[in-house]
Amino acid sequence: KIERSSVYLVMLISNNSYVAPESFILNGIPGLEKVHKWISLPLCAMYIISLVGNLGLVYLIRSEESLHHPMYFFLAMLSLIDFFTCTTTLPNALCIFWFNLKEINFNGCLVQMFFVHGFTGVESGVLMLMALDRYVAICYPLRYATILTNPVIAKAGLSTFLRGVMLMIPFPFLVKRLPFFQSDIISHTYCDHMSVVKLSCASIKVNVIYGLMVALLIGVFDICCISVSYTMIHWAVVSLSSAEARQKAFSTCTAHKSAITITYVPAFFTFFTHRFGGHTVPPSLHIIVANLYLLLPPALNPIVYGVKTKQIQDSVIHLFHGK
Repeated sequence: KIERSSVYLVMLISNNSYVAPESFILNGIPGLEKVHKWISLPLCAMYIISLVGNLGLVYLIRSEESLHHPMYFFLAMLSLIDFFTCTTTLPNALCIFWFNLKEINFNGCLVQMFFVHGFTGVESGVLMLMALDRYVAICYPLRYATILTNPVIAKAGLSTFLRGVMLMIPFPFLVKRLPFFQSDIISHTYCDHMSVVKLSCASIKVNVIYGLMVALLIGVFDICCISVSYTMIHWAVVSLSSAEARQKAFSTCTAHKSAITITYVPAFFTFFTHRFGGHTVPPSLHIIVANLYLLLPPALNPIVYGVKTKQIQDSVIHLFHGK
């Protein structure tokens, strides 16, 4: 402790500039250190389910020709993003819980921060594309295949990926310019942008403003597009004369609505807690929800789509038992 404190005391050098710390300490879940190993068990189980479920779903969609349709191509994108999202953070968290390996290199922390926020931004975009897919499928069924061609799907996926990556590139540089003089202990299981910048002794106003701007450009924009899509879907479905047709149309959206709920509820909780609820929400609850935000969607999305989508069930049967 004394040696580490002395490092920070010499960070202010002769030209009044600061150097970045060599590393941070990820402290896990504060207040629950004694039960870290117990907390790790359900997290590890969910991580294994995420790996098997998402990679299995990607393989199934790739292998089964009956699933070579726009809806399932977007689902494969979501599964890949979910796989990378949980893999970015969970192995590191398990090392903290099991082996007390809490130290992370400063540049490694920035890299993890970039990928965490980048993948979650791309995931939000893919959910928005899936909502647009449902809108076209229900409102323009006869033109569905001609509107959402493979080149259109590829361009939409690439645009969503580039948006997520490009908007997240400034985050590491905005953090790297800050002087860190207060502490090197991050009360978290991974390097989250706000958790890191709160350690700085300088003004973090630029970081906060840019974070809000990114939230508007990604989260708010995607939610608005999803809301508009489902509003138009609702209008189209309620105008159908057949109750069976209405039921069938609504059922095709059930899995996607579940994925939206699983993703955005913990995301909003984490976002608003960081900015407005720091003194009212217990840190341990905030960090647990932040971990679930990155782990629940990857763990539950394959299960939800497997249970709610008959075509996926039939493809699984076909894959294992043949025609």
